[in-house]
Amino acid sequence: MKVTKYLGEVKVELKKATWPWDPKEKGLKKYKQLIDSTIVVMIAMVLLGAYVATVDFAMRQVMDFLTSGF
Repeated sequence: MKVTKYLGEVKVELKKATWPWDPKEKGLKKYKQLIDSTIVVMIAMVLLGAYVATVDFAMRQVMDFLTSGF
């Protein structure tokens, strides 16, 4: 009984959800918002990764300079 009640509640909640695609569209156009959001996230990941790598490289150079002089 608990499983049936749970699945019924899940079904009700999923009907309330908004999905990142338009069910009226066909083909890849249906997923335009999803694809666009994925591209934005991937670009943000690349930029953040480049920033972290640059700061890491710079800090490594500073530490090598400070420790090699003595």
